[in-house]
Amino acid sequence: MTVTIYDVAREAGVSMATVSRVVNNNPNVKPQTRKKVFEAIERLGYRPNAVARGLASKKTTTVGVVIPDISNSIFAEIARGIEDIANMYHYNIILCNADKRKEKEIRVINTLLEKQVDGLLFMGGTVTQEHIQAFQTSSVPIVLCATSDEQGNYPSVDIDHETAAFDAVNTLIRHGHREIAMISGTLQDPANGYARFHGYKKALEAAGIEYQEDLVRIGNYRYESGVEAMKYFLGLKHKPTAIFAATDEMAIGAIHSIQDEGLKVPDDFSIISVDNIRMASMVRPLLTTVAQPMYDLGAVAMRLLTKLMKKETVENPRVILPHETILRLSVNHLNK
Repeated sequence: MTVTIYDVAREAGVSMATVSRVVNNNPNVKPQTRKKVFEAIERLGYRPNAVARGLASKKTTTVGVVIPDISNSIFAEIARGIEDIANMYHYNIILCNADKRKEKEIRVINTLLEKQVDGLLFMGGTVTQEHIQAFQTSSVPIVLCATSDEQGNYPSVDIDHETAAFDAVNTLIRHGHREIAMISGTLQDPANGYARFHGYKKALEAAGIEYQEDLVRIGNYRYESGVEAMKYFLGLKHKPTAIFAATDEMAIGAIHSIQDEGLKVPDDFSIISVDNIRMASMVRPLLTTVAQPMYDLGAVAMRLLTKLMKKETVENPRVILPHETILRLSVNHLNK
C-alpha cells in the first residue's frame, strides 16, 4: 500500500501539517521534531507526492524543453547545458522531441503548459505565428534557445548567425577564393537559414564579388542534402573553388561527395561551415568551421529562465553569444 503523509504523522506522533513543513524545508520546526519526522519517513519509505506539493505551492520545479531533433548532436549538446544549470537550481527537465514538425512542436508546447511546468525552453526551431499563439496562452516564462522570434518579443539566447556566416565566407575570400558556392538551409527559417544566407551574400558584396544564383543550393541542414548539393556543383561547367555550407553536417556530406569523385579537399575544393559539432574534428580532412558555443547556449538560456521564474531582474533578455572561427585543414589558399 502507498504510504501517505497521514501514516508518517501517526508514526512520528506529530500533525500532518508538521510533516508537510518538514518535507517542504520550512525552518519553523524544532530540530528534534524534524529528526523524528525524517526517521519516520525512512522507516516507512515515504516519498512525497510531487504533484500534490506542486498544487499546494503552485510550483512543480519542472521545466519543459522542446527540442526539434533529438538525433542532431547540436541540440544534444545544448540540452546538456540546459540540464546542468537546471540541476544546479533544483529544477527537473521534461525533454520533448518534435521531429522537426511544426504541428508536433505546437502540440508539445500545449501539452507541457497543461502539465503545469514552471517555465518553457523552445530550442532551435523556426518561430512561426502559430508558435506565438501557443506561447501567448502561457502564464509561465518562455525562453527561446538557439533561435529567436522576428519581432523580438520573447527572451532568447543565440549567436549572430548572419555575422557567423559572413566570417566563414570572408575566411574563404582571404584565402583567395572568389567562386564561392553555398549550401544553405531553408530560407523560410529566419533565424538560421535566411540569416546565414544573407551573411553569405553580404560577404560577397563586401568583397566586390557578384552573387550568382546558380552557386546556391538549398538543403535541410543534414548530411544527405550536403551530398546532393555537392553533386550539383560538381556537374557545373564552371565549378566553384570553395563551398560554404550552412551546417557542419552538410559540409561533411559535401566532402564525401567530392571524395567519391576521386577529388580532394582542400586541393580541389575548399570547404567551410558553421557549428563545430564533434564530427568536425573527426572527418578527414579536419573541417574548418565557425563554432557556436552549444553548451553555453543551453546553460545561459536555462539561467535566464531561472531568473524569470524567480522574478529576478533581467538586464538583457535577448542574449547574443560570441562565435569563433576554428581553422583546420579543409581550407587552402587558392593556387589558380
